[in-house]
Amino acid sequence: VQLQASGGGLVQAGDSLRLSCAASGRTFSSYNIGWFRQAPGKEREFVAAIWWGGGSSTYYANSAKGRFTISRDNAKNTVYLQMNSLKPEDTAVYYCAADPRRGRLGSTDNDYGYWGQGTQVTVSS
Repeated sequence: VQLQASGGGLVQAGDSLRLSCAASGRTFSSYNIGWFRQAPGKEREFVAAIWWGGGSSTYYANSAKGRFTISRDNAKNTVYLQMNSLKPEDTAVYYCAADPRRGRLGSTDNDYGYWGQGTQVTVSS
């Protein structure tokens, strides 16, 4: 599967953005999808993940809970990350990743075998 993240940009604190992760391949609906981010000088960190079956099977980092929502539209081969109430500390390159194992939702890099290129999110204060 090939992944393409988009939707990043420059926004002010308190604004919202919706990131998209578009995937190629007929088996997209069989993959767990995760979002990660990497700020300058920091390690990549987990943000959110959604189970291959979608619905309410999601998992969020503490930093994302209550502000970010992950969802998927398997008919469009796309996963979304709605980000509200953005803060300067959310500034990072955001990556989406796919896990074909259809097991538990992972939160580490090693849980995902396929990665897209990142999209930059910059939040000004």
